[in-house]
Amino acid sequence: MKIGIISDTHDDGINLKKVARIFRNEKIEEVYHLGDYVSPPLIKILKDFRLTGIFGNSDGNRTGLMDAFNEIGGNLAGDFAAIEADGLKIALYHGEYRQISEALAKSGNYDAVFCGHLHKSEKTSFGKTLLLSPGSTHGYLTRESSPTFGIFNTQDMEFEILSI
Repeated sequence: MKIGIISDTHDDGINLKKVARIFRNEKIEEVYHLGDYVSPPLIKILKDFRLTGIFGNSDGNRTGLMDAFNEIGGNLAGDFAAIEADGLKIALYHGEYRQISEALAKSGNYDAVFCGHLHKSEKTSFGKTLLLSPGSTHGYLTRESSPTFGIFNTQDMEFEILSI
C-alpha cells in the first residue's frame, strides 16, 4: 500500500490541492498529515482520502479541526498517534522536539516514525526504524528549494520525497 505523507500546510490550499491531485493520480487512498494545518477549512481538500492526522504547534483551533476531520470521516488522533498499516507499526509526531523524534525511532517499538515541523525533508534510520519527514507543503518558510511531500510504500518501506 502507498500512503501519502504531508505536513506543515499552513493554510496553503493551493499547494494542498496540487498534492491531492498527485495523490489521486498515484492511486493513494490513505494520507497521514503531521500537523500545522492552521485552519479547519483546509481539511475538506483531503475528503477523498482516509485521513489520519495529529496536531502541530500552529494548530490553535483544535475544536474546529476536530470538527472538520469528523465531517470527512477522518481521524484526528491528538498530539501523537501510534498506528498500524499493512502490519507495520508507525508513529506520527509533529516533531517540535528532535530528542522526542529520535527517542521514538530509537525505542525499537516502531518500523517507521513520521515527523514534520522542521519544513525540511529527511530520511534517517536508527537500527531497523526509519525516521522520515516529508518536509512542508507550504510555499513559504520551506527549507527546501520548493515545497515537498512524501509517498511511503508499506511493501518495501521506501519513502519517496516529491516536490510540488
